[in-house]
Amino acid sequence: MLIGLQIRDVVLIEALDLSIGPRLTALTGETGAGKSIILDALGLATGARGDAGLVRRGAPQAVAAAVFAPAPDHPVWALLEDKGLAYARDEDLVLRRTLSADGRSRAFVNDQATGVGVLKELGEALLEVHGQHETVGLLDARTHRPLLDAYGGLEGLGAEVAAGWRAWREAAQRAEALRADVARAAAETEELTFRLSELDRLDPREGEETELAEQRAVLGAAEKALTDIASAREAFDGLGGRVAAAIRALERARERALAAGAAADGSAVARVAAAAEALDRVLVEATEAEAAIDAAAGAFDFEPDRLEKTEERLFDLRGLARKLGVAVEALPGLRLSFAGRLRAVESSEAALKAAEAAVAAARAAYLEVARRLSDARRAAGERLAAAVMGELAPLKLDKARFRVAVEPLAEDRAGVAGLDRVAFEIATNPGAPFGDLGAIASGGELARFALALKASLAGRAAGAQPLMIFDEVDQGVGGAVADAVGLRLKRLAAAAQVLVVTHSPQVAARAEAHWRIAKAGDGERLRTAVEVLSPADREEEIARMLAGAQITDAARAAARALMEA
Repeated sequence: MLIGLQIRDVVLIEALDLSIGPRLTALTGETGAGKSIILDALGLATGARGDAGLVRRGAPQAVAAAVFAPAPDHPVWALLEDKGLAYARDEDLVLRRTLSADGRSRAFVNDQATGVGVLKELGEALLEVHGQHETVGLLDARTHRPLLDAYGGLEGLGAEVAAGWRAWREAAQRAEALRADVARAAAETEELTFRLSELDRLDPREGEETELAEQRAVLGAAEKALTDIASAREAFDGLGGRVAAAIRALERARERALAAGAAADGSAVARVAAAAEALDRVLVEATEAEAAIDAAAGAFDFEPDRLEKTEERLFDLRGLARKLGVAVEALPGLRLSFAGRLRAVESSEAALKAAEAAVAAARAAYLEVARRLSDARRAAGERLAAAVMGELAPLKLDKARFRVAVEPLAEDRAGVAGLDRVAFEIATNPGAPFGDLGAIASGGELARFALALKASLAGRAAGAQPLMIFDEVDQGVGGAVADAVGLRLKRLAAAAQVLVVTHSPQVAARAEAHWRIAKAGDGERLRTAVEVLSPADREEEIARMLAGAQITDAARAAARALMEA
């Protein structure tokens, strides 16, 4: 709901702050008083095209701000979020626009700078304009389907269609992803088979690289130790024989000394004997040392080709890991992965068939509920057309014919909203073909037709209703037709906020609130003023509209009768 309008330096308005209530508000005044300026300012604030001619002469810029209080569930909040603008649902929404004398424009939403295009989108969500020069809202065919669904109470069926569409799309996406996976895997089958055979041949184990590296270190150290022991054994070879020869030589020397008459206990013989005994001990130690060296060599459990085999295994593992672009420890997992992918290729046909069957089932379910929605829309369209036709004659549109076209879409154009293109169409004269609502040439007729359609839809539309503005919807009509216009505006305003610019006393008399627009000042400095009328002032204004410049008691009585009707 629009709750306030602030205008500064727009055409003839120097400064104006208006508070706006619910239901129907009428704007009246003499021709040229400036009623359209109010609507121009509101349009400026809500993103309509603006030019420097709107800036009051002598002022640097024009400013217009519209203050709205949307319901918590109003779609405008989602639009604000989509645009990245801060908001609070329990606070007012202020759309503001400045227009400088050189034509430059700036836009703000809750004092946050934004583009004029954003103001326009927000304005389209918050208000509709039906008037002499434009009809915003109903001429946009995108609004027709939601309006028809709301009129027919088809939101539940529409939700089923939307759910069916999403299920169909998700099933199709899953099947497509599986189809792509299968095609990709099938193309890799030869490579996978070859790589898996390499892995199977090598049979890598978890932690094998670390185990082999440790084993190679141990075997390398053992090989070097055995080499050193072999060197020691080689250096020791022959020592026992030489010691034994030395002992025999010493024995012969002792025997010769005794044969030469040396005393057995003489110094020379004793020394020779001591030397022989020492060598005999050396021989015993040498024999033990040789046995110890052999025992040390035997303690190493070393096979000559074991180190070579270990290094070859480690080389093979690391070579295959480099070829596959992974670490050695990843080889066992990669082997399982390759095997699983090959199994997937083998079982892909069945999986793909199941996925495609699910797509077919989801499609059939969507089409079934979408066709039911199409039938319901056609039935609702017939009811709406009959209701609108019933409204046209009292509004002096009895020659016009209205229909709701519900045309089937090709399946490839199906969507979340179903299988239909919905359009409101009109034929303005007997025998004329049906066309879109823009075929109505007269602005007044277009505004009255919008009123007929809105009156038919009143109370049936879901969600928050926008502010509706009717600009001189009663142009060219009077008497009973003007009264019919007023009655329908009042009925429409029972569930929505409506502003009407009118010259008809029958229309003004139906309003909840009444503003009189007038020019004030002298020839040098004119300005537009807005007066919110009291009940007594309303009677006087409606009497003026009935009688003209000379207001009579009869006019006042007629005004009272209109207001009390």
